[in-house]
Amino acid sequence: MSDVVSIDPRTGETVEVVAQETTTAEVERLCAAALAAAPALDDLGRTGRAALLQALADALEGRREDVVAVADRETGLGFTRLNGELTRTCYQLRLFGEVLLEGSYLEAGIDHAGDTPMGPRPDLRRMLVPIGPVAVFGASNFPLAFSVPGGDTASALAAGSPVIVKAHGSHPATSQLCFEIMSAAAREAGAPDGTLGIVHGLQAGADLVAHPAIRAVGFTGSVNGGKALIDIIERRPDPIPFYGELSSLNPLVVTPQAAAERGEQLGRELVGSFTLGAGQFCTKPGLAFVPSGAEGDAVVAAMADAVRETAAPTLLNEGIAGSYGRISSSLADLPGVSTVATGGEPQGPGFQARPLLLSTDAADLPHEVTEECFGPVAVVARYDGEKALFSALEAMPSSLTATILRGDRETELPLAVSQELRTRAGRLVYDAYPTGVAVSWAQHHGGPWPSTNSQHTSVGTTAIRRFLRPVTWQGAPQEVLPEELTDDYQGIPRRIDGKLQLPRD
Repeated sequence: MSDVVSIDPRTGETVEVVAQETTTAEVERLCAAALAAAPALDDLGRTGRAALLQALADALEGRREDVVAVADRETGLGFTRLNGELTRTCYQLRLFGEVLLEGSYLEAGIDHAGDTPMGPRPDLRRMLVPIGPVAVFGASNFPLAFSVPGGDTASALAAGSPVIVKAHGSHPATSQLCFEIMSAAAREAGAPDGTLGIVHGLQAGADLVAHPAIRAVGFTGSVNGGKALIDIIERRPDPIPFYGELSSLNPLVVTPQAAAERGEQLGRELVGSFTLGAGQFCTKPGLAFVPSGAEGDAVVAAMADAVRETAAPTLLNEGIAGSYGRISSSLADLPGVSTVATGGEPQGPGFQARPLLLSTDAADLPHEVTEECFGPVAVVARYDGEKALFSALEAMPSSLTATILRGDRETELPLAVSQELRTRAGRLVYDAYPTGVAVSWAQHHGGPWPSTNSQHTSVGTTAIRRFLRPVTWQGAPQEVLPEELTDDYQGIPRRIDGKLQLPRD
């Protein structure tokens, strides 16, 4: 077994040994415990699981100072960012409790027996049930919101599915601390043993995905990492759903009218967005289309000034820092690409990266600039007229987001851009920036490939749908039905004989 160490990215030095890599035998034990816990977690019911989620949020909130301190030491993301992330994490746990109590997520439907144009119909009752134990892979860039206590964990537990988290190697101490806080709170809330588990190490992650007890996988990370897990899933006797968010370019379009009206403001805001969190957001706008001419020049000049004023941030780990250095340098060396501005020089021995702004011509867009570079770099593509813009947009890859910055009351060009990019993005953003994903009922965080399932979101209340599956009861006596499908139950929205019926107060 190898040590799992915690490294300070600001210095590059190992601070502590957190754990030992989880053995195959231990993965087997954890998966067996999760499988055994699944019926009891389901039996807690919607009210019991809502109370469980509330208890987890309260426990994390109660240890806020400790959690944020460890997370800052392991990630270098800063107390302000991490306090905000913990607030988001606790909020989404509580929000999924509200989802449970509201109940529409069950998609409950009842078709009573009767005659139809096709002949007699039996009594049919359908709702969603837990899919079973879920493997969640923590993300490097969100040690709280997309890791042990993150949205995948919250939505899976809400669904009634036990969770085993593969801790990310960039923040193992944060992962272990959050797991210990949450597992203790889960026991006190009456959750069965095996409701939560954690593993460390690459082999443990592979063993976890291959285990027959695991019925779905949630993953936020690199394309290579995601493809490796997909390969494991495809070798299983029974392939399972893999919900992965793997990378994203997130193109952004500045219209000529917007550039004319507020070019300097847009330029500074754009830099604030692509350098937020050291550019380590999956929603970072990596390619910005800016019009040619004086108005566009003002946008780019403001971007250049803002980049020069930006200090070199600390990246999450040595691997990300190395990749950023290689990819950003190769982009700057491409024919037709020029360096507009660079930020502050790295200071000290840690994993720091110099911010970088590049420029190219949208009419001759190098393929390489349409691929994600994780870190504080963005490319400006100058376009001369709408024909050049739409020709370039046709070459855009699928992304999580697409952004349009409009002029006052401008609609015609934004509508045309929206129609072009809607097939390539899961969220269209107007007059704002994509590097913020609100947790809400109407949110969608996903897209066509490299999201591995375009039907679902990893942020927002409908994320619960990933960890549920439909079951229909035909001709069932009342005594064997789930409570929500019995005749007299009126606590949730249900579609009965084709008509939506809302719960009575």
